[in-house]
Amino acid sequence: MPSGSTSIGHSLSTFFDAVGKFFSDLAAVHWGLLLLGLFFFGANLTLRSRAFFAILRAAYPGVRFQWRRIWGAYLAAVGFNNVVPARGGDIIKLFLTRSSIPGSTYPTVASGFFVGSIFDAGVGVLILIFAFSQGVFPKPPDFSKLNSFDISYLAEHFRFTLFLLTALALIVVVLFAVLSPRVKAFWQRVRQGLTILGDRRRYLREVVSLQVLSWLCRFAAFWFLLEAFGVGASVKNVLLVFAVNQVAGAVPFTPGGAGVQQALLVKVFAHNASTTVVAAYSVGQQIAIAAFTAAAGLAAVVFIFRFRSFKEVLFAGRASREAEREAEAEGRLAGTMLAEDGPAEGLRPRGQPRGRGAGARY
Repeated sequence: MPSGSTSIGHSLSTFFDAVGKFFSDLAAVHWGLLLLGLFFFGANLTLRSRAFFAILRAAYPGVRFQWRRIWGAYLAAVGFNNVVPARGGDIIKLFLTRSSIPGSTYPTVASGFFVGSIFDAGVGVLILIFAFSQGVFPKPPDFSKLNSFDISYLAEHFRFTLFLLTALALIVVVLFAVLSPRVKAFWQRVRQGLTILGDRRRYLREVVSLQVLSWLCRFAAFWFLLEAFGVGASVKNVLLVFAVNQVAGAVPFTPGGAGVQQALLVKVFAHNASTTVVAAYSVGQQIAIAAFTAAAGLAAVVFIFRFRSFKEVLFAGRASREAEREAEAEGRLAGTMLAEDGPAEGLRPRGQPRGRGAGARY
């Protein structure tokens, strides 16, 4: 069995070999179909951002804010996630969205993300069931044999994976205990983000309907991408690509799950086309989507939010969060002092000596 470093090296070698095959055979790519695929992929993101906008409007009914900024935050997040691992784009989306809605809070915006994922999760489960029933999609135990270090390592070292999931759960429990004095206010803000779920008709009309259209656009995008690279489009093939994306999205150790996608696509389409064609498609599709979304996301960051780079957005988001924590700490301190010493000088009834207000210590 290869060592960890050897596995990583083999994964990188396989990936870059596929990149080389893609660039060495660019003439075989049908550029018109490729651009059409990217157009539909952009339409998919636009529809999703509009559904997210509807979720936030329900959470903040009396606040005016622009869909253009929510759309820009969504594009920026997807673009960043496709070029940088560990899903840092979600932090960008959280900060840019919160800064676009006056008086909004991070818990409310984050719970809005959850609302948008409910329908997607249901569709994702159905897609995975279909993929595993086709006989070409590897079963979870076989993930350890794939030429991708991240997913093969987790599949091969089940105890470590279980420990990792348990540790994450414990961290959540500890954080919940530490923040327990503020849990009530926190959950009130979380429930605010779930407001639209209380109106089923509105949820179906303004969120689910747009998500259905976004899935159709995504279907069209991958249909044209499969044709552009010569793999061959069919309903089955597109659904298999969807399943690959579902698995890759759960392993965020590479940008856009690139290594996992490449390994799975080569396995899944081994009988559809030559290894060279499938390898070129597996990385060519990822490169095309990453370049397209990164360019669109950076344009949104620059022209909508007036930042000069993704890095500047991350720094601004971190500074905003720290400033918010300091303000909350100062607010709690002021409340404690007010409770102990009575109202401030400007609020103390005339003629009442210092320390004699309500709650003063004697």
